[in-house]
This record gives sequence, structure tokens and C-alpha cells, in this order.
Amino acid sequence: MPEGPLVLWLPDSAATEQFGRALADAFPGLSQGCLVVFLRGELGAGKTTLVRGFLRGMGVSGTVRSPTYTLIEVYAAGGLQCVHADLYRLRDAMELEELGVRDFLAPGHVLLIEWPERGGQRLPPADLEVGLEYAGDARKATVRAAGDTGIVWLTNLGHDTRIAAYLSNLT
Repeated sequence: MPEGPLVLWLPDSAATEQFGRALADAFPGLSQGCLVVFLRGELGAGKTTLVRGFLRGMGVSGTVRSPTYTLIEVYAAGGLQCVHADLYRLRDAMELEELGVRDFLAPGHVLLIEWPERGGQRLPPADLEVGLEYAGDARKATVRAAGDTGIVWLTNLGHDTRIAAYLSNLT
């Protein structure tokens, strides 16, 4: 079990997208149910860029849109349904019912949820949480795992040599 969170220094959007691809490569798969990833950070911190990298790493080749206005975008990826939700515009957590989020809490789904705090207790707990924060012109990413699957995912990610440079550049 990882002793603490994985912290990375992402100097630009290309590094953020590469980190998203590394998340896809470290993906532990779904033995049952769905996986939930919470993405936290201020506006413009790189949450959608990270998701774009993840989806590319999962095999999505089409346009990856920000769900800022649609609130939810769904992508087919290798037998899975990847659901990218942006809850920033929710006025009330009850609106999750209208969006049909409960329908995505089924086997074969990966939920990538921006602004999860807006969903309150109506969201399931996250398997993995990624926080992105400004660090000058760069970003600092903090990844935390919860539950067995999240721990496996975080452990897999920690062994990815592509992100080693981002780990060693922390200041």
C-alpha cells in the first residue's frame, strides 16, 4: 500500500496530457462495478487536459470535448464507457438525478468527475483522487488512492518510468 500520495510537477499542458496517458496505462481494469476518479482544481488547472490524455491512452481517437456546457460526455474505450462529467455548473446536488449519473454507476464504466464537491453525498466515493493546483506557470498534481482498486492503480502509476522526470523535478 502506498505510504502517501503521489506528487508530480507538470511543467506544461503536454506534461499534463502525458500524465493522463500514464494514468490510462496504469489502469487496473474493472473486475466488477465501475471506477470513479475525482478531479479537483481551480478553473484552468488542467483537469480536462488530464482527461484528454487519459482518454487518448484508453484508445479514444476522436475529439475530446470539455463537458463544461453539456455537463457529461461519454466515450467508448476498449469495451468500457468513460464518462467525463463537469459538475461546475450544478446549482444543487439534486441535479445529478436529472443528469442520470446513477445510470453510469454500472459495470463497465469509468467516471472522471470534475468538481465532485458539487455532487455532495450523491456521488459514490472515489477510487482515485487527482488534485491539480497552480505552481507558477506549471501545475502540481497530487494523486491519492482509496480502496483496493485505487491502491493498485496508484501503485501501477508509481512504477511508470515516463513520469519519473515529473517526480524528480519537485521543488
